[in-house]
Amino acid sequence: MFSSLHSTDPDVFTIVSREGQRQNENIELTASANFVSRAVLEATGSLLTNKVAEGYPGRRYFSGCEYIDEIENLAIARAKKLFGAAYVNVEPYSGSQANQAVYLSVLKPGDCLLSMDLGHGGHLSHGAKATMTGKNYDCHFYHVNPETERLDYEQILALAEKIRPKLIIAGASSYPRLIDFQRFREIADQVGALLLADIAHIAGLIAVGLHPSPIPHAHFVTTTTQKTLRGPRGGMILLGEHSAEEWGRKLNSGIFPGMQGAVHMHTIAAKAVMLKEALDPSFAIYQRRNLDNASTLAEELTNRGFRLVSGGTDNHLMLLDLRSKGITGKEAEERLFKVGITANKNLLPYDPEKPRVCSGIRLGTPAITTRGFGSEEMPCLADLIDKVLSDEPTAPTLDFVRKEVTRLCQLHPSVSQNYGDDSNGFHLKFQLTGKEVSR
Repeated sequence: MFSSLHSTDPDVFTIVSREGQRQNENIELTASANFVSRAVLEATGSLLTNKVAEGYPGRRYFSGCEYIDEIENLAIARAKKLFGAAYVNVEPYSGSQANQAVYLSVLKPGDCLLSMDLGHGGHLSHGAKATMTGKNYDCHFYHVNPETERLDYEQILALAEKIRPKLIIAGASSYPRLIDFQRFREIADQVGALLLADIAHIAGLIAVGLHPSPIPHAHFVTTTTQKTLRGPRGGMILLGEHSAEEWGRKLNSGIFPGMQGAVHMHTIAAKAVMLKEALDPSFAIYQRRNLDNASTLAEELTNRGFRLVSGGTDNHLMLLDLRSKGITGKEAEERLFKVGITANKNLLPYDPEKPRVCSGIRLGTPAITTRGFGSEEMPCLADLIDKVLSDEPTAPTLDFVRKEVTRLCQLHPSVSQNYGDDSNGFHLKFQLTGKEVSR
């Protein structure tokens, strides 16, 4: 695969090859990470990157878009079918820009916005001070209950009644529990607010019915496409029947020309491929295994003395509170990286540490599930994490863990080290039904 890259730019080829080797030899536990199929990868790198197109199907600002329109319409139709949506925009370059398009469409500078605090599981694009959202709008934040570490809907309602936001955001980047979108809509209606559901992390679970869908409740739904959906890096906006007619045109204008220019058609083609894969029955099996792996790993870590925020997980991710272990999230991230386990430090609710240090670490199972890891490997993985984080690991311990990581990765290969040979290029094996299925 990449034979032209090898001859044209051996420097870049070498770096890409090293990254491929890293992906193959490391256990990826970053909750927002995943591996795409070769078909998605090929679409992302296709000749569609050559075509300039602005606007929407049937209403482009450049000629020669007849095939471009076909691809975008196909992606829209598949997304509507997958999520039961009445309106879909597949053009956002990212989930953050999908959110910005909603803000641009419904808010004026200085309007009040209510979302989950970044340290309690929210996302930067939901109003953090350093962002465009935080600078342009009057942003307020709700927190999880200090006792349960779960969303407190009565507290959210009380805060909403006090500040009267124009827009409420339901959604998170590090919240391990189910989100009650219907309750959020009730709160929004009680204070006369609009509701945006950001499902970037849980979209794949929602698509197969393993998490309640916000489509019937929220005025707007945004998502990324690269996390549990297992697609290219990008975003989408979805609306239900109840809001499509009122807001569809405004959101289209919010994306183009409001936020973006030319369409990334190579990425939209990859989104179309991703959506076709997600409509296949095997995708539901994958998501069920994803949840099973997360539940089992959370239980095994709890059995080994780790405290999990909120006591566990209902989705694909979990947060470990490392204060009882005497280490910070930063130190834990560094220790795990040394033995080939990739994860990220993460703020905990009411965390006393700074964001660059953190008291916790976030773990997720989408990527390892794609590689074929099952619940039978979770006790072993929990053991390895325990050995590295519970005490100051000795050199023999680190060596042992690194060898075990290598063994597990060899059992479940994901990325070939030989990028110059098409026959050994990017190859994923999805072990979803007890048989190995190449895709």
